[in-house]
Parts: sequence; structure tokens; C-alpha cells
Amino acid sequence: MSFNIAIDGPAGAGKSTIAKQIAGNLGYIYVDTGAMYRAMALYMIEKGISARESEKISATCREADISIEYQNGEQIVLLNGKNVNGLIRTEEVGNMASATSVNGDVRRKLVELQQKLAAKTDVVMDGRDIGTCVLPHADLKVYLTASTSVRAKRRYAELCAKGAECNLEEIEADIKERDYRDMHREISPLKQAEDAVLVDSSDMTIPEVVDTIMQLAVKAKETSDK
Repeated sequence: MSFNIAIDGPAGAGKSTIAKQIAGNLGYIYVDTGAMYRAMALYMIEKGISARESEKISATCREADISIEYQNGEQIVLLNGKNVNGLIRTEEVGNMASATSVNGDVRRKLVELQQKLAAKTDVVMDGRDIGTCVLPHADLKVYLTASTSVRAKRRYAELCAKGAECNLEEIEADIKERDYRDMHREISPLKQAEDAVLVDSSDMTIPEVVDTIMQLAVKAKETSDK
């Protein structure tokens, strides 16, 4: 049987960074759900469907098979068997992904594909609703968070390092607004699953967070093996 780890939490909590390291340490597949939404968006573009054609998007999404594999240590996103890594990071695909991700049929299809992937292999998956909706029976659920001020400072430092001009107060306001949207959205709102372990990384370094979750994973694995 496969072993699944679900990491949820608000924007800027470091979920992807932590999830990738945990997956690497355990030799599991890190499921980049955002890349899967981008692959679906690419499929719509290839089919000549615009972001406004919601009915066509709903009908066409059923034809797409999207999965993630590792080949030579690199994560490969497969769209109907084809490696689309080099095609899904464009601005056009990003904009289309933003539009198609709110479509309920697209979401249901991708959740089905994510569950199919998790059923056959050991995965670490991060997002807003992994433990509550996508993998409700995950072997370990973690709700990773940090205060809004800490998340804003992290984002500010990240943007400054890239040479971008930014304002700390504006970033924190944006994070608060996004938290509200994520927690109050109609489909699969962000919330801590009842059986998730809360990890507040406000005063923790990345290695400390990784170490904490690794210890939780080892305990959960011992329990599941009994």
C-alpha cells in the first residue's frame, strides 16, 4: 500500500519548499498540484479553447490524463503521456490555469487524477485542501502555518533577492486578503483537517520544520506498518 503525506496551509507558509525536501528525504514523489493545473490549461490552449468558454472547458477536461513521474531525478509532468515540462511555465499557460482552476469540473478531474496517483505510489502533496478533500485518508496530515507578519517578511526578502521593488505593508495586506479568500471560497476552503498536526513555523528555520515533519512521518509510518 502507498503512504501519503498531506501538507496544507496558507500562502507563504513554505509548503512547497518543505514538501519537496520531505519527499526527497523519503524517496517519495512530490506532487506539484499547480503544475497539474498548468498542464490542464495547456491542453485547453492546444484545443483552441478560450478561458471564457466554460462549457467547452468542462467537456474537454475529461479527455486529459495528467500525471507526475520522476525520471533521472527530475520531476516530469505528463499530459496524455507526453512530457510537457518545457511548455507549462509560460505566461499564457499561467493565465489560462488561473481561469480554468475555478471551473468545478476541472477541479474534480484533477482531484481524481491526484487521488489515482496517490493510490499507486508514495506521495507528498501540498495545497489548501489536500488533507480535507483530496487525500482525506492520508497517513499523515500537517497544517503548516506562520503569522502573517512572518510570511510577509519571507515574501519581501524573496522578492528583494530577485531585485524586485516591493513594499512590506502591501505584501502583508495582500497575504491577509488571500487568506480570507482561501478560507471563505465556496469550493474546498482552506481549513485545518481535524486529524492534522499543526506546525507553526513562525520561529522555526526550514531545517527545523523539515526535521519536525520527518519525525511525524517516521511515527506515522511505524503505526501504518503495524
